[in-house]
Amino acid sequence: MDIASLIGMVLGVVMIVFGIISGDAGVSALQNFFDLPSVIITIGGSLAGVIGCNLMSDFVNGLKSITLIFKGSKDNPGDVIKSIIDLSNVARKEGLLALDEASNGIEDAFLRKGVMLVVDGTDPELVRGILETDLICIEDRHKTVIAFWEKWAELGPAWGMIGTLIGLVNMLKNLTDSSTIGPNMAVALLTTMYGSVIANWLCNPTASKLKVKNSQEIMMKEVIVEGLLSIQAGENPRVIEEKLKSFLSPKVRESLSSDSGGEG
Repeated sequence: MDIASLIGMVLGVVMIVFGIISGDAGVSALQNFFDLPSVIITIGGSLAGVIGCNLMSDFVNGLKSITLIFKGSKDNPGDVIKSIIDLSNVARKEGLLALDEASNGIEDAFLRKGVMLVVDGTDPELVRGILETDLICIEDRHKTVIAFWEKWAELGPAWGMIGTLIGLVNMLKNLTDSSTIGPNMAVALLTTMYGSVIANWLCNPTASKLKVKNSQEIMMKEVIVEGLLSIQAGENPRVIEEKLKSFLSPKVRESLSSDSGGEG
């Protein structure tokens, strides 16, 4: 589980509540910050705009993707590199055809697909083209989901402002009782607050985390592509390992250096 997203959301709520109750009214002030019509206008209106900008299937997938920010990465870069080095050792000792049996225990569909292309004797440029096309399609799907959250972050404050304007119009149309101006103005401003919360507490952090996860996944798959092409080219496992380590941060490289799987 990615605890950073959970901590960020919880702390965000804590900061908002703290800001509300830190005034003279204390905890009782919380009731001043809830207004059902304002919630419906801001959340309902912004979601209506997002629906209008997406296919229904993309909208549903976008909502479901909120769970992804709490999930940890399935693949560790070091483990992926070690798997490729193990495959390179098998290919070096027994030939490329031996990778067919060695691939049976591979869970990563992308890596398994690449191994089978190599085993089938596919031209290296064609292998690269097929796998990179897969990468482009994966990234396009990710960008569609990210765009969902970015659009909601854009429309949330806009619909908050629309709600505020509606409240102000209603207030200005009824100024016979001056004592109601303050309470009505406060309610009108709530939609602006809700829109800002949607954008800065939920949508922007979610979009940013999904971008991070997309970058990590694409990087991992680029490691796989380079590793498989190096295996197909018959390169030394140790050379392959050093080549693939260049994708990693210095700290991760150091952790791998003590447990090298390459053989000369």
